[in-house]
Amino acid sequence: MRHIWRWFGPIDKVTVQDAAQAGARGIVSALHHVPTGTAWTLDEIQKRQAEVRAGGLEWELVESIPVSESIKTQTGDWKAHIEAWKESLRQLAEAGISTVCYNFMPVLDWTRTDLRWETDDGARAMRFDLVDFVAFDVHVLKRPSAAEDYPAALLDAAKQRFAEMSPDKIAAISRNVGAGLPGSSDGYSIDELNVALTRYDGIGAEKLRAHLIDFLAEVAPVAESLNMRLCAHGDDPPWPLLGLPRVLSTEADYVKVLEAVDLNANGVTFCTGSLGARSDNDLPAMIKRLAPRIHFAHLRNVTRETDGLPCSFFEAQHLGGNTDMVAVIAALVSEERRRKAEGREDHVIFMRPDHGQEILEDLTRGAQPGYPAIGRLKGLAELRGIEQALSHAEYGLN
Repeated sequence: MRHIWRWFGPIDKVTVQDAAQAGARGIVSALHHVPTGTAWTLDEIQKRQAEVRAGGLEWELVESIPVSESIKTQTGDWKAHIEAWKESLRQLAEAGISTVCYNFMPVLDWTRTDLRWETDDGARAMRFDLVDFVAFDVHVLKRPSAAEDYPAALLDAAKQRFAEMSPDKIAAISRNVGAGLPGSSDGYSIDELNVALTRYDGIGAEKLRAHLIDFLAEVAPVAESLNMRLCAHGDDPPWPLLGLPRVLSTEADYVKVLEAVDLNANGVTFCTGSLGARSDNDLPAMIKRLAPRIHFAHLRNVTRETDGLPCSFFEAQHLGGNTDMVAVIAALVSEERRRKAEGREDHVIFMRPDHGQEILEDLTRGAQPGYPAIGRLKGLAELRGIEQALSHAEYGLN
């Protein structure tokens, strides 16, 4: 696999040189300062490339070109936003970048109730506490009909939890849930979040999926003509939130979208953390079945703290959660071998150590939540060790 590292640009407190020293071979980044719905220019792309090269690596993959809420809801300037997306692809191809990760999650991207929860050994990790989330939804956001989405026992637990919350705790959860995508300046206040949710009135999962397919029917042929690959990141967490639909939470979800726009350019970002939050997702088996269209792997682990769906979970050490990471990497290595034997130009799969616990000097660095230096270095070393063992000519996979 091609080991790359998420970098948020000059604002990132983990540098490109840090990434190189950690063992990364390339960078995945984005132009977070460009407004959503606006085409990226070659000049801005080349500026970012120069910034990455100054640290000793190359910008190899985009994560992400944001998909606007207008595209997702097919309202306002959504057609113009799709044209801008296509133009961004053309400019990236001109700059030599061929793979773009994106997501189609409505309103909120990945969602956590705590961005720096302390683990038993003093490390800090991101966490989704289901009771805290329901308390926020029902008692802070006060979303109409929120109570209809949860069983009585969970509502009772959330009511008690809210009664015990300090004003600081309520403010922290509100910030965390309403936070924008890492690296961006986007985010929602309580009032703004309530307004944003109303844009999805009348849009259920089937309609949102249809909008995703419409979007891909426009952009995937452009990517295919440019020899580029698009890869959709799954929902995080992989279930409906705040009454919003989710359309990339299971293997069946992905299959519907891949079959609807049956081009190699229409592919998958296989995130073991997002998909692994569901106990009914068999990740190694999913990789084997989705393998030909997996263009990017986010390797991270989560520990599910409660049973059922939805559930509480936290970001575990890369080899310490519920996911069998050895089996996951074995499936990816096998797919790379199959592609190479088939003669595919894109036989190497991009991989990054996703998220990570804050440990050691990470605890005082103040990097983006989930993206520490040492925690990801440790994860990359562990993941790379597994891959090297499985790829060994004498002792690895046959």
